[in-house]
Amino acid sequence: MDKNHKTTAHSVYNLNYHIVLVTKYRHDVFVGEVEEFVKKRMGEICVQYGWEQLALETMPDHVHIFVSAPPKVAPLGVASTLKSILAVDVFTQFKGLKQKKFWGSGLWSKGTYYGSAGAVSSEIIKRYIEDQKTAG
Repeated sequence: MDKNHKTTAHSVYNLNYHIVLVTKYRHDVFVGEVEEFVKKRMGEICVQYGWEQLALETMPDHVHIFVSAPPKVAPLGVASTLKSILAVDVFTQFKGLKQKKFWGSGLWSKGTYYGSAGAVSSEIIKRYIEDQKTAG
């Protein structure tokens, strides 16, 4: 078994998801301290839930995460968990953000991008995410 495969008590898997979370109204909020907080917190959430963060990059109005999760966890569950925890944590840490940009609404857009990848394309997706800030 190669290094990309993981195990649970009853399965061997290599499930990797490229998920893109977009801010509501495409507001540019992931800059400076907010960007650093989101990157740190996202990594902590992945560890807490037993997911492996393979790559992560923020753009001002969206976040790319490439994550591996066990078969019992649907990609929707990963995105929903990240969105809900991060929204509470970001609005708690940066109290003025809700009043300035998200009055009466949440942090995230309802739309989410989901892509899946096995071992062959994992490196390509990882490189794509890591190169987001330097690309065009």
